[in-house]
This record gives sequence, structure tokens and C-alpha cells, in this order.
Amino acid sequence: MPGLKRMSHHTDRRHREGDRTTLALFVLAGLVVAALLAFAFSITTGASNASIVDVIGSMISGGADNALSSRDRIIIFDIRLPRAILGFLIGGGLAVSGAVMQGLFRNPLADPGLIGVSAGSSLGAVAMIVLSGGILTPVAHVFGIFSLPIAAFIGGLVTTILLYRVATRHGQTSIATMLLAGIALGSLALAATGVLIYMADDRQLRDLTFWSMGSLAGATWTKIAAAGPIIVFSMLPLPFMARGLNALTLGEAAAFHMGITVQRLKNVAIVSVAAAIGASVAVSGGIGFVGIIVPHILRMAIGPDHRFLLPASALFGGTLLIIADAVARTVVSPAELPIGIITAGVGGPFFLWMLLRQRSHLSL
Repeated sequence: MPGLKRMSHHTDRRHREGDRTTLALFVLAGLVVAALLAFAFSITTGASNASIVDVIGSMISGGADNALSSRDRIIIFDIRLPRAILGFLIGGGLAVSGAVMQGLFRNPLADPGLIGVSAGSSLGAVAMIVLSGGILTPVAHVFGIFSLPIAAFIGGLVTTILLYRVATRHGQTSIATMLLAGIALGSLALAATGVLIYMADDRQLRDLTFWSMGSLAGATWTKIAAAGPIIVFSMLPLPFMARGLNALTLGEAAAFHMGITVQRLKNVAIVSVAAAIGASVAVSGGIGFVGIIVPHILRMAIGPDHRFLLPASALFGGTLLIIADAVARTVVSPAELPIGIITAGVGGPFFLWMLLRQRSHLSL
């Protein structure tokens, strides 16, 4: 029948338009190339005149070819390379965490900051910075370089546990209640952070002021060793959650009937995000909007399939933060802007645009 044929043709066309697997694979390949180019740009931009060919040659030869001067080797391998690696890890962790939160809440405006994880992590990190010479001295001695990431992780995890106590009833977690409770707990964490900052001495205040705006200026191999494994291991379970996050787009009841253990999915997602955000906040301070901007752009480009969205977010987030850091340290050279100012300057208008775009759906 002509009507059935037209309906079938329309359904087939919609299916073809909705299948973005090939496009997603091309985007992933392009993001890998973009990440490599971003690394090359970051490493070779600045006071040193070393080319990327010289840097790669020095890496391969272990410095035996003398392609780089001793000064250039210090700049490249002790300052720029750890900074680029740490930026990629943090950017990828923030972006993937945002994508997971948006999939979990079924809301493109969701972000780890909205449920208080970032504020709780900041409280833990600030407490370790301010009180490491006081009541937290034994903790600092026991954990050494890991004390700050662990404190930030504990702060985010405690916030998460409190959220679950408030938002979970009879084994079911209310997303709306979690968002509202997250705002309240985030405000309490910020208030406690303010008290600790009031207690800080002049040196700690200078460190906290720059740290609170977000910066990779203090990136070292030691910080990578402290925060990198936490970020990487917290992200490892997330690709295996792609099917569950895809199913959640249909609602929790539908996901349950599709064989997804919804409550366990939420538990793993929240703990993983708390660990990634905690470690990131500990070494870089507050860097906002990466978790909102990156997944939203990618979702418009390759669709909402988390099989591709999560790895693409890791690559795009890391690349974006490397470029933002390169801009932050060169735009007002020889001074340096906190990277949080760059991301906020771009992310703020983008977030407002998202709000206007989503206003009809959110009844704002």
C-alpha cells in the first residue's frame, strides 16, 4: 500500500539519519590527531625555540643526540611535558565525568558541580592545605604526595554518601532530590571552605587564591604520579557502563526491564566521578564548564550513544584543556592567567546559550 510504503521509507530514512556510527568513528580518529597536535603545540609554544622534531629526536635518543640544549631539555621535559600530560588527564576526567552525570540525570545541564562533588572535593583539598601543619599533620606524613588527592577524593565521596542518604529511599534514588540536595550540600561545603580560608596564613592564601581559579602552573611529574593513577583508574569502569547509560535515556523503569541493574550503575558512576573530580581538583583547583561544554558539543555532532560519547569526551576534554592552558600561559606573557578564567570566559556564555536552548524543555 502506498501509505505503508511511505511510512516504511520515512522510518528507514530516520534510521539512516540516526545511525552516526561511521561519523563517530571519524570524529574519534580526528580527535586522536587533534590531541597529538595539541601536545605538539603546547610543548613547543613559549620561551624555548625547540621544534617538535628536536623534541621527538631527543625522546628517542634519550638526550644523546644533543638536539636540545640543557636549558631547552629542562623547559620541555620538566615543565611543559608534565603540564601537558596533567592537563590532558584532568580535561579528560572532567569531560567524561560531565558526560556520565548528564547520562545519569538524563539532563544536558547536569555537571559534577551541581551535585556538590566539586565543592566537597575542594573542601577536602583546602582542609589538607590549611591544616597540614596542624591536626592533619599525621595524615600528610603517612600519605605524602598522595595526601592532597586523597583528601579531595574523601571530600567528594563524603558529599556523595550524604547525597545518597538524603536522596535514596527504599533502594531507589530520586534524581530531582539528589540535584536539590547537591546544591544545598555544595553551599555548606563552600561555607566551610570559606572558614578554612579565613584561618589560612599569607602564604597559604596566595596559593589558595591562584589554586581556586584553576591552574596547571605547578604541574610536576610528582603531581602526575599522585593524581594520574586515581583519574585513570576511576575512568576505567565507565566505558563498560555505556550500555546502561544508553538504556537510562528511556527512563529507569525501561532500563530495569532491559536487564540493567540501575542502582549499581548509579553507585559505580557516582563513586568514579567523585574520584576523578577529587584528584583533578586536588592538583589543579577549580576548572569549570569543561564537563558541560565538551559532552554537549559532541552530543550534537555524533549523537548520544555513550559507546562513542565517553571516549570522545576524554579526547576532546583533554585536548581542549591543553589548548586553554597554552593560551593561559602565553596570552599575557611573561605573566600567566589562571586557566579557570579561560574556561569560564568561554563556558559562561556557552552555558547561557544552552539554558536558552533548553528553556522550553525545562520550563524555565
